[in-house]
Amino acid sequence: MPSRMFRCILIVGLLLHHSLAHTDFFTSIGHMTDLIHTEKDLVTSLKDYIKAEEKKLEQVKKWAEKLDQLTSTATKDPEGFLGHPVNAFKLMKRLNTEWGELENLVLKDMSDGFITNLTIQRQYFPNDEDQTGAAKALLRLQDTYNLDTDTISKGNLPGVKHKSFLTAEDCFELGKIAYSEADYYHTELWMEQALKQLEEGEVSTLDKVSVLDYWSYAVYQQGHLDKALQLTKKLLELDPEHQRANGNLKYFEYIMAKEKDANTSTTKTADEQPEQETAPKRKGRAKDYLPERRKYEMLCRGEGLKMTPRRQKKLFCRYHDGNRNPKFILAPAKQEDEWDKPRIVRFHEIISDAEIEIVKDLAKPRLSRATVHDPETGKLTTAQYRVSKSAWLSGYEDPVVSRINMRIQDLTGLDVSTAEELQVANYGVGGQYEPHFDFGRKDEPDAFKELGTGNRIATWLFYMSDVSAGGATVFPEVGASVWPKKGTAVFWYNLFASGEGDYSTRHAACPVLVGNKWVSNKWIHERGQEFRRPCTLSELE
Repeated sequence: MPSRMFRCILIVGLLLHHSLAHTDFFTSIGHMTDLIHTEKDLVTSLKDYIKAEEKKLEQVKKWAEKLDQLTSTATKDPEGFLGHPVNAFKLMKRLNTEWGELENLVLKDMSDGFITNLTIQRQYFPNDEDQTGAAKALLRLQDTYNLDTDTISKGNLPGVKHKSFLTAEDCFELGKIAYSEADYYHTELWMEQALKQLEEGEVSTLDKVSVLDYWSYAVYQQGHLDKALQLTKKLLELDPEHQRANGNLKYFEYIMAKEKDANTSTTKTADEQPEQETAPKRKGRAKDYLPERRKYEMLCRGEGLKMTPRRQKKLFCRYHDGNRNPKFILAPAKQEDEWDKPRIVRFHEIISDAEIEIVKDLAKPRLSRATVHDPETGKLTTAQYRVSKSAWLSGYEDPVVSRINMRIQDLTGLDVSTAEELQVANYGVGGQYEPHFDFGRKDEPDAFKELGTGNRIATWLFYMSDVSAGGATVFPEVGASVWPKKGTAVFWYNLFASGEGDYSTRHAACPVLVGNKWVSNKWIHERGQEFRRPCTLSELE
């Protein structure tokens, strides 16, 4: 009894801790790798429990076999058997003592160790929000990279090392999550995929009726009344007594009849039709589909690059010594032009693997959901359009961070003493940062007021990992795509020398399709650059 009470107290305590300690797992591969190890530990614990149960069952089995043989002999001649005093004594002993021991063995709970371990590990488990986030990430990848449901379900993604499949239940779950978000476009796609796999003979506990129920309503919500009616009839063939489907069938037929009457009647206009009797208009793709999103997604796929061959000829590679900086005269940095307007340059082999690992190790314990500056309050807040985990590192924390900061200063010629701390970001499943500006616009006068260092004059971005597929940095206004390459960094100015914002620097981090993306960036501010980058008389210079 005390052990059970202790376990209850332990569970309650851990659940309370879990509610406080939980973070958005799906936004970071770094945190999800911990879950892999957690699950491995649980599997080991489960196997130990199975072995203990098997050992217990083996003991019971041996006992049963021994007594089966004994009782078979005894029941053939009970009086003769009990005529032997030893048999009489052993019968008393068995019934009074040994059967009680067997009872205790059978009642012994071999799951204590496993349940305790499971309870302890549960505090690190993802929750419903994480599962929804991971599902929405898959839908985001589907849209961005023009992937059909069958491709995703079969795991046929570029650059994958460990192929994985989606079951019909998985597809159904994705459709349900889309449905809960009123995203009927994706609900339709994934319910259709779930039904397809069931009809191809996949063994599943999922029934077709449930799939058709969601699918028909999603189709109706998008304005396809004919198809909704067809799917509802298919559902009723499988389950003629389905109450909701029977109601929907009558409703759909009623609306179609009314629409037919409206089309043939010259006296009744569409405006006179009752609102609830009109099929809803097609909602299309996700409700957060932005005007520039089409261009952004094309660039993420490597499509639609606008630079002409004539402009490309003006892009060069060179050795860069940081304006005769002593540190780079004998060992200049390798610099490559990525784009002309805005000028984006890439530095090759600018951060070593050893430095990358140190930066990642410093950042991992403090990774939290990445934030953005709220233009209204000037404070940091999380946003759906930025899905990643980030941490901030100061130069005084480790010599490597300090050395990296000085390297940025030496190569750019800008003072980093007024820059923001080095931000390290890890993009997990579908991790992205939708189109945004790094600098504060005129309608955001308080964007960086609390820092007191002026606007963000420039951005330095380290790529600390290669990415198998996806994860480009794209500039939708100009059609530029910069692809991650481990050990390199890109640099651009957000402001003209006049201090005016360069709106062509609007950029985005494309979703990671396959792999793991680590970056770190330094936002350099205006203060301290007065003599390093003097103002010009023209606004756009």
